[in-house]
Amino acid sequence: MMPVSEMPHVVVVGAGFGGVSASSELAKEGFRVTLIDRHPYNTFQPLLYQVATGGLNAGDVTYSLRYFAARHQGVRFRRAAVTGIDHEAKQVLCDDGVKVGYDYLVLATGITTNHFGIPGAAEFTMSMYTRAEALRVRDTIFGSMEIIAGRSDPNSGGFTVVVAGGGATGVEMAGQLAELKQEALPKTYPELNPAQVHVVLVEMAPFLLAPFDDSLRKYALAELIKRGVDVRLNTAISEVHADRVDFKGGESIPVDLVIWAAGVSGNPALREWGIPIGRGGRIEVNSDLRVLGEENIFAIGDISLTVDSPLPQLAQPAIQTGRFAAKQIARLHRGVPTEKFEYHNKGTMATIGRGDAVLQTPFGLKLKGVLAWLGWIGLHIVYILGGRNRLQTLLSLTSRYLLPRRSNAIVGDVMETPKLRAGAVDRR
Repeated sequence: MMPVSEMPHVVVVGAGFGGVSASSELAKEGFRVTLIDRHPYNTFQPLLYQVATGGLNAGDVTYSLRYFAARHQGVRFRRAAVTGIDHEAKQVLCDDGVKVGYDYLVLATGITTNHFGIPGAAEFTMSMYTRAEALRVRDTIFGSMEIIAGRSDPNSGGFTVVVAGGGATGVEMAGQLAELKQEALPKTYPELNPAQVHVVLVEMAPFLLAPFDDSLRKYALAELIKRGVDVRLNTAISEVHADRVDFKGGESIPVDLVIWAAGVSGNPALREWGIPIGRGGRIEVNSDLRVLGEENIFAIGDISLTVDSPLPQLAQPAIQTGRFAAKQIARLHRGVPTEKFEYHNKGTMATIGRGDAVLQTPFGLKLKGVLAWLGWIGLHIVYILGGRNRLQTLLSLTSRYLLPRRSNAIVGDVMETPKLRAGAVDRR
């Protein structure tokens, strides 16, 4: 193998599941790697809803990218936001004016919230795709609880949360909010009547959890309703206001917080990078994950769209495409033809609450309840980066779910001036 200093330089843009996976594999192959991300940490997104509801600290689900780079020979990390690509000069353009040259480029920029053009959705809702967004949701929830509990009559006003989207993220968030209402709030805020807190889950389809078997969908629906979630199927949002949500049927409900989990899309800025963008704002790639029309540029993970066989936007496809792209770069370096990517579906899962989840594999195995929930915990612990994070997450989840039921909420900072209805919470 050539010395690292003489190997081609690979730039990886984005340090999510795909970018980290690609960087690790490229390091094993001996390449020089520059990993670029606008944050100095990797975020374990599947557990951000636990951060948003006070179950985990933000540090439990984030991992230093400089430490990651230090542990992999030949990998360097640069904190920057990429603003474009100079295809002719083979350079990545960064927001600080620096141009980073590459021999091969891997785009793993991930996705952002898709508001589908619904008026007010971008201005008056919150999402949970970044650490900062999850903390903002957490501080809004607990800041509002502090205000209600501090009133002379805590029963004089309520708190309504609408979760838009009945996929795994929406179901997990709604279930956790219901659990927070039933268990943590009465102990943390004894002045507050839990009946004043309302959790509404809105889904425009006639079912929740579209990728799952119908029996698991019905089970998840029944469990959410049993936990007190107001689930509204076949319901589409027409407009979001600062203090209410309007539905296409003409109904409106007052709200204090809207959490948007209804859809994702690629960053619109990618359209200026001189690469083909397809459905959902995703980068179009060939079967070997090379960007259409490009020889040395790959796109992986959520942002990648294989034209003939689109992949689900989940952690496993991102991890697998990251490793695969790295191996194809190694093949190109050796002068060997690239291969066709084949996705190995390992199943999907969603948690509903304490001791309750649904799990489905491509081999026909369907689990629900405690067994699925234990599998959910185990899998998430395995894929978190860093031994300390795995241990801390395991301890926090054990404290929250397996020890005697008590208040385990991590409150954190409280918003200085949240507004509740008779104003709504100020989310601008």
